[in-house]
Amino acid sequence: MAEIEIGIGKYGRRAYGFDDIAIVPSRRTRDPEDVDIAWEIDAFKFELPLMGSAMDGVISPTSAIEIGKLGGVGVLNLEGLWTRYEDPNLLLDEIASLDNDKATARMQQIYQEPINLDLVTQRIQEIKSAGVIACASVTPQKTEFMHKAIVQAELDLLVIQGTVVSAEHVSKNEEPLNLKKYIRELDIPVVVGGCASYQAALHLMRTGAMGILVGVGPGNACTTRGVLGIGVPQATAIADAAGARARHLEETGVYVQVIADGGMSRGGDIAKAIACGADAVMLGSPLAAAYEAPGRGYHWGMATFHPTLPRGTRVRVDQRGSLKEILLGPAHENDGRMNLFGALRTSMATCGYATIKEFHKAEVMVAPSLQTEGKSLQRSQHVGMGS
Repeated sequence: MAEIEIGIGKYGRRAYGFDDIAIVPSRRTRDPEDVDIAWEIDAFKFELPLMGSAMDGVISPTSAIEIGKLGGVGVLNLEGLWTRYEDPNLLLDEIASLDNDKATARMQQIYQEPINLDLVTQRIQEIKSAGVIACASVTPQKTEFMHKAIVQAELDLLVIQGTVVSAEHVSKNEEPLNLKKYIRELDIPVVVGGCASYQAALHLMRTGAMGILVGVGPGNACTTRGVLGIGVPQATAIADAAGARARHLEETGVYVQVIADGGMSRGGDIAKAIACGADAVMLGSPLAAAYEAPGRGYHWGMATFHPTLPRGTRVRVDQRGSLKEILLGPAHENDGRMNLFGALRTSMATCGYATIKEFHKAEVMVAPSLQTEGKSLQRSQHVGMGS
C-alpha cells in the first residue's frame, strides 16, 4: 500500500475504520436460516461468534452464565470487582450514581482493594457450575500470581489481555512474563491481545495462542488514543491481523482465531469486522446496555481505574433490552443496536455467504458517504442512522 508523506522524512499508511467501508453484495443471495455463524476455538464450539468483554460493567458471573446459555462466552475480569469484594453490588450502585467529575478518582479508590485469590477460584466455579464454558481474563503482570487459583478452579479458556500485549516485552526492573513458555506449558487454551498491526499479530500467534484480540483504543469507554496517541482504525487492524493469520497458517498449518475487540456498536459493524477477516468479536458497550449487565446502564474500561494514568472513562449506555434481545432479537429499534447476530446472519445471507470463513472473502470498498448518503431526513430528525 502506498504511503502518504506526513512531512519531510515521515510517511504513514492510510488506515480505515468501520464507518469508512462498506460490504459489497455479490451475485448470490441465500436464506438467513441457511447461514451458519457458529464459531470454534480449540475444542470449544459456540453458536455465536461472541466474547463478552472482560469489564466490570459488562460481565458478572450471572451475565457470563446468561451469555453462555445464549451461545456466546462471557469473559470475567479476574482483576475486577468480583475478585476484590465478596458482594460488589453496593459499589456498582455507587459507581452508577457518581458525578462525571468524581467518577475516575472514586473508582481508583474502589479498585485499591487487593485481589482475593479465593474469590478468583470461587467466581470461576460459579460460572462452571451453571454448565457453561468458563472464560476469564488477566493482565500479563498478574498472570503468574493468579496461576494456581486459575488452575485449581479448572478454568476452560484463559484470556491474557492488556491495552497492548506483545510477545517481546522488555523490562529493566522485573522479569516479564514469557508468553510463549507460559502458553505452551499451560493445559488451557489461551487468547492474547490486544494488538493492531501485522507484525504484532504474527508474533502473538507464534506464542502458541489459540486466538488473538485485535483492537487498540476503539472501544466506547477507552481513552487510549487520546491519552497515549496510539491506535489503528479497526477495519485496517483486523485486515492486517488476518494477513498475519494467513502467513502463520502457511508456516505452521495452525489456524489462529482473530477476534475483533472494540469499536462495534451495531450489527453492521460486526458484519464489517467479520468481512475484514475476524472470526469472532468481543463486545463491551452493546452488552453493557442489557438489563442483566452489572453496570446499571454504565460502562467503563479495564484501565479506567489505573492508579496513575487512567486510559478509560465511565460512559452512560442506558439500558436497551435483555441480553437475548440485544444479541438475538426481536429488535424494537431501527438503529442496528438490537438483534446484533440476526443482523450478521442477514448480512451474510444478503451477500451469499454460508459461514464465517466464507464471509472473509466478501468484497469491501472504501465508502466515506455510506453513513450519510440519502439520509438527510434521518440525520436532521436524529432517528435511525442519524441517531
